[in-house]
Amino acid sequence: MVEPAEPSIHASAVLVGSRAMLIRGPAGSGKSSLTLALVQAAAAARITFARLVADDRTLIEIAHGRLLARPVCELAGLLEVRGLGIRRLPYEPVAVVSHVIDLAVADAARLPENSVRKADVYGVILPHLEIRPSADPLALVLAVLSTTCVD
Repeated sequence: MVEPAEPSIHASAVLVGSRAMLIRGPAGSGKSSLTLALVQAAAAARITFARLVADDRTLIEIAHGRLLARPVCELAGLLEVRGLGIRRLPYEPVAVVSHVIDLAVADAARLPENSVRKADVYGVILPHLEIRPSADPLALVLAVLSTTCVD
């Protein structure tokens, strides 16, 4: 087991149903926007439940072979809404990560091979989705939540 070198990583996390999505990407790639879109999708009953875990900085911990995400104390319950500023939202204090979403991946495969659909995060292997800058991340994440892939 490899412990994180840094106490936090540049990522957002959102609990969707019982699945936490770890959303990574460079600054300005839409991590906060995707998090907000998922919370709004739950409010509109497009998905059953979604709640903020962390925005922009996420504490990562490995426990019993699972990847846990927590908010950084100073940012707990805070979400940046582009054009509006920082907003306070209900949040989960900890969630087990089940998927990794990488935003703004210019060379993301159109039809990725199964080996590409996995991410290694500090030794924990998780389902992985790479999203091109021009793609709608909410539509792709909703598709991941509602479908199974054909191998």
